[in-house]
Amino acid sequence: MSYFIFVKDSDNIEGTLYCIAENEYDLNNLNIDKSVYKIIEDSQSNFEAVKYGTKYALKYNNNTITYEDTFPTPIADRLNKKGDIIKTASEQLNDNISSYKKKIKQFLESNPNHSLFDKWNQYYTQLNNLNLDSIEYPLNKSLEQYFNDLGQPSLNILQLP
Repeated sequence: MSYFIFVKDSDNIEGTLYCIAENEYDLNNLNIDKSVYKIIEDSQSNFEAVKYGTKYALKYNNNTITYEDTFPTPIADRLNKKGDIIKTASEQLNDNISSYKKKIKQFLESNPNHSLFDKWNQYYTQLNNLNLDSIEYPLNKSLEQYFNDLGQPSLNILQLP
């Protein structure tokens, strides 16, 4: 079973998802005080839908999560009203990846002895080595789904301990 961690005492309040854990091992290795969060067990299929960006865990009520279907916004060149490129798709994806890498690096620097250090360090290296020019744009899926489709490790930033 997988786990969804929400802000405690926030029944029926949207946007209170804090993080996700694929299994009990990952849950037990999160850097959180479990007493201040609402932890809800749910199916692997719902976990994967959130991980790969096809659903969002909108809110919870007691132990029931309400999901909303999401449709990843295609990453394509961003144009102004005249049709001039403001930012290329590659630049936009690079910005997203840079944000992920910053969070992962903070975790790695603060937790060198963490049991999930190697997993996240390898993912950080994978992000560093990604050749953005090899991606076909527009990218009509999440980065996590892109990696999964290539058979590469795929982690969602919501899984970061």
